[in-house]
Amino acid sequence: MNIKRAKQEIKDAVKAYLLKDAYGIYEIPAIRQRPLLLLGAPGIGKTQIMEQIARECGIALVSYTITHHTRQSAMGLPFILEKDFGGEKKAVTEYTMSEIIASVYEKMEKTGLKEGILFIDEINCVSETLAPAMLQFLQCKTFGTHQVPQGWMIVAAGNPPEYNRSVREFDVVTMDRVRKIEVEPDFGVWREYAVSVGMHPAILSYLNLRPAHFYQMENTVDGRRFATPRGWEDLSRMLEICERIGKTVDKEVVVQYLQHDRIAGDFANYLELYGKYQKDYRIEEILKGNMQEGMAKKLSHASFDERLSVVSLLLSGCKGSFREVRLQKRFVEKLFGKMKAARGMLTGEKGKNPVPWEVMELLKRENDDLRESQKNAELLTREQEREMLRLSDTLAAYGTELKRQAPVTGEAALELLRKLFAKERSAYEAKKAESIDYLEHAFDFMELAFGDSQEMAIFVTELNSDPAAVAFLEDYACERYDRYNQSLLFEQEDREILGQIDELM
Repeated sequence: MNIKRAKQEIKDAVKAYLLKDAYGIYEIPAIRQRPLLLLGAPGIGKTQIMEQIARECGIALVSYTITHHTRQSAMGLPFILEKDFGGEKKAVTEYTMSEIIASVYEKMEKTGLKEGILFIDEINCVSETLAPAMLQFLQCKTFGTHQVPQGWMIVAAGNPPEYNRSVREFDVVTMDRVRKIEVEPDFGVWREYAVSVGMHPAILSYLNLRPAHFYQMENTVDGRRFATPRGWEDLSRMLEICERIGKTVDKEVVVQYLQHDRIAGDFANYLELYGKYQKDYRIEEILKGNMQEGMAKKLSHASFDERLSVVSLLLSGCKGSFREVRLQKRFVEKLFGKMKAARGMLTGEKGKNPVPWEVMELLKRENDDLRESQKNAELLTREQEREMLRLSDTLAAYGTELKRQAPVTGEAALELLRKLFAKERSAYEAKKAESIDYLEHAFDFMELAFGDSQEMAIFVTELNSDPAAVAFLEDYACERYDRYNQSLLFEQEDREILGQIDELM
């Protein structure tokens, strides 16, 4: 199955394993909660989905790569304990708590979350001395004499033997006690994820043209060559940073992430052309409404790769603007909630006259405390954390302004806050208006260059696949988007009907 389906299977297991009856007893007892074993090629996202699952399910996550551990760190250290058996003193070997089990209790203490996932990576690559302990762990949910706490499910991951010489094959007895999930690379599923997180447009454009390069694993006389989803995602982030600091990314940089010489060279060449198209076609000017008919005519006669690259650049400009609108809208909504809270405090019970700037300080502390608790519980994405930090900075700035102007009444303080908040609201409206212009100008150029063509279908399809674009188009009625999208839907229905007819014939 693909990684998206695997993620859903694990989320379903979380719900099933953590379901309790009316007395607070788990419906599926711990001994019957089979560990999930993910087997799949390296770099396809097995580890990454665990963080997403824990965050989305609101539970804790403890992650270990077992190849980094010895038998002692996994099992605990032995010590001699004297016990009484039938009136006789006997020396018995006991074990200190396993480092892995101890980390589960530490995570519970740190986050306040009593349920979670214990994730063991590369489980089938353990050393010979640790292998029996891993079998015991999967079968009995214990390390040494210490059991995984109630409410914690086990997920393990490993690579098939063709990818790792250290792999050990589990016996039937062990495999009969786990839920095995085999995961395969799937470009369509990864692309859906890549769009949602804003993967670099050059990478998405390149892989749309050459989907076979999304995942490659080859054995050659010079060793193993590979390109993986993990490599593409890490390269995407580096491309973004290099653009900000003015560094050129060439093959020597790309091959550090895509350790497949041919693919790295091909992408580096494409990246150079992608930058050239951005300058030659003056994409920023097109989106601002400054376009030349000659440019559109030139593009209409260009190669398919060039046409698709320019479409990707136009989409990148639009989608980047849509994401900024979404972030600003979400921030304004959260700030509005704080302003409502401030109004309640400043115009509340008569006889109480809170100091306006202290009200903002209180709201800031509440936001900081919430951010800290959610961060400790590892429930925040980077985007969400930045949003909360921005909210704290804005509340602090409002407090400083209130302190400077020193309004004498609650109503006067509220009036000042309304003016301050109106600036954020205006920034949102301005960004929304800019995004509307970008989209309309992109359609202008697309119609001039391609008309109602394959490229237009790609443009609309890409808008439909981007969450920020979909959210924006729900708020803004774009006649041409609706028209081309409707046409696209009709074409899809026609293809489906023809396909059903072919099956019947």
